[in-house]
Amino acid sequence: MTTLLAQWWFPAQANGSLIIDTNVVRGSSLIGQNFTEAKYLQGRPSATAETPYNPMASGGSNLAGSNPELDKAITERVAALRAANPQANPAVPVELVTASASGLDGQISPQAADWQIPRIAAARNLPVEQIQRLIAESTTQPLVSFIGKPVVNVLLVNQALDALQAP
Repeated sequence: MTTLLAQWWFPAQANGSLIIDTNVVRGSSLIGQNFTEAKYLQGRPSATAETPYNPMASGGSNLAGSNPELDKAITERVAALRAANPQANPAVPVELVTASASGLDGQISPQAADWQIPRIAAARNLPVEQIQRLIAESTTQPLVSFIGKPVVNVLLVNQALDALQAP
């Protein structure tokens, strides 16, 4: 009965919040994807097993804050992000170097998205203001401000960026 009601009242959510583009499933608005090219907005690192953002292996790294391996991984991620984003502020947003508990987050904060704008603008030869607008349009506000924070859906921004340069 619960499944029937979910399908009736919330069909998109009950079916995985899939993002469909011309009858092709491009992903889920709930699960991150491994965007690595300079022209794309990048999400949080994934700590899932075997491949990044593997929904069958959801879980964090389980490394304690005092673990030297975690320090090493974060230091390497910060160095890589600074090298890939030389125009950005040297203070890298923490969520871009730390994985979530599930390792599957498909959203980041507007601040983490904005931090990447100079790189994306340069890679796509687009004005910064145009990318800022796309990020603002893909930002979801919480229903009640004290319950959550605004988030940006990485996949939706990247699809919008690709659509700008489609013939």
